[in-house]
Amino acid sequence: MAGGSDDFVLEGTTRRVFRYIYRNGEPQGIHDIQRGLDLSSPSVAHYHVVKLLNAGLIKPEGDGYVADKTVFENMVKVRKTAIPLQTAFAVFLLTSAIVLLTVMRSSSMDASYVFALLVITTAFCVTAFEAFKAARAI
Repeated sequence: MAGGSDDFVLEGTTRRVFRYIYRNGEPQGIHDIQRGLDLSSPSVAHYHVVKLLNAGLIKPEGDGYVADKTVFENMVKVRKTAIPLQTAFAVFLLTSAIVLLTVMRSSSMDASYVFALLVITTAFCVTAFEAFKAARAI
């Protein structure tokens, strides 16, 4: 994401506004956002749009605002859902660990087997943590 404070920007109503803009795919005006999210007034929608603009998460386009595509460089879009790329890596590593523990199970726990299991498990934990952080941000 654009800056270090983006995690704090995408909370509560601001997160809802960002998701609304992203999922619609077309430029969304202040009144569209207000009506689409049933916000109390256009000024509430404007307040959250300004926060997103300042964070670099959306940009003006036409008569409204769209999600900045660079925010989603490391995302895979499935229909209207963005999934962090790290999730695919985490699934691969988890599958590798399961295969190692079942299909390639060693009768003797030699050093190379334990090392491989330790490396895969550590890589899975780090990747799963990063995937969780990325998913929370959107």
